[in-house]
Formats: sequence, C-alpha cells, structure tokens
Amino acid sequence: MTTATITPYLFFSGRCEEAIEFYRAKLNAELEMLMRFSESPDPAPPGMLAPGYENKVMHASVKIQGVSLMMSDGCGEESSFDGFRLALTVPTEAEAHQAFDALAEGGSVQMPLSQTFWSPCYGMVTDRFNVGWMVMVPGEQTCS
Repeated sequence: MTTATITPYLFFSGRCEEAIEFYRAKLNAELEMLMRFSESPDPAPPGMLAPGYENKVMHASVKIQGVSLMMSDGCGEESSFDGFRLALTVPTEAEAHQAFDALAEGGSVQMPLSQTFWSPCYGMVTDRFNVGWMVMVPGEQTCS
C-alpha cells in the first residue's frame, strides 16, 4: 500500500542547474536525478517551452539533510516563491550558522539567528533564488 507524501517542488525560471549546484556546495545537497527537456521520452507539446529551454532541467530531485526536494526550470514562466519558507532543522548551532550564512550569500536576511521561545537558535533568510528558509536548532542549546 502506498502512503501519501508531500514534497516541495520548486520552479527556478531557468536557473535550476545553478540552484542545484548552489545547494550542493552550501548545504551538501545530494543530486538524486536530473532530466532535461531534451531527454524526455515524450516531447513537450508545441509552444509549451520557451525558446532555448530544450536543454533546461525538466525535473530534478535532490536530498538536503535526508529530505527530498524536487525542482525544475519550468517552461519559461517567472517563478515567485511567495507565501512559504522551507524549514531547515540542523542538530547544532555551528551547523545552523554554516547553513544560514551560506544561504544568505547573494540573498537577504529577514531575521538573524537568535534565541526564540520555540528554538534556541532560529533565523529567517531568503537565498539568491528568492527561496525563503527558516534555519533552526532544536533542543536546549543557545545561539551566539
């Protein structure tokens, strides 16, 4: 019997390969699979892809901290990552600082890492692809 799952699927408006490499370098993301539009067994319907998108990423899957994240370049439309954030929970303060600082490169910090009533080390950052993240540490540690 198959169980239901929810997996984030992000569309990067032509920057998917750049995003994959960024997350691999900064968050140790593991590339599980990648297929370009030109490799699809079924061609895209006429007019569906923006010109030049034939070699863009149709579908990719990465794992970050053991959690799958699916991504694509989309078909040429603009992406907007409004209304949600990805929550990245790491075991230590050092890992929180490393991930947070890496995600902030070329992005923007909305809330620096600090202690909150729900996490000893929590912060919000939007990366260079406009994906919002909440980075946090569970437990009794403190954030410096």
